[in-house]
Amino acid sequence: QVQLMESGGGLVQAGGSLRLFCASSGSTASITERGWYRQAPGKQRELVAVIRSGGFTNYADSVKGRFTISRDNAKNTVYLQMNSLKPEDTAVYYCNAVTRLTRTQFWGQGTQVTVSS
Repeated sequence: QVQLMESGGGLVQAGGSLRLFCASSGSTASITERGWYRQAPGKQRELVAVIRSGGFTNYADSVKGRFTISRDNAKNTVYLQMNSLKPEDTAVYYCNAVTRLTRTQFWGQGTQVTVSS
């Protein structure tokens, strides 16, 4: 089992920045992929960014050039640096982890990000 805990959300004005944190515990050695997803009211959950073994990253087109995903393996923590935030970035952001062999997914409880215009 893997436990994930997000933090760092909040209220920010458009153009501002926030940094999200996702701390993991449990069977962290089994994780091969870490990601951030978000879900706005009335919309489906969508991928924001993912970082895979070897450090390969992928981003949603809507956040490319503004968001950066990174990780600190020693701290079992993944970060999402969000710059130039827009009101349409308002959502609950969820941390995700995928295990290597079974591709089992684990989710955090989510953290609210609200961007005011």
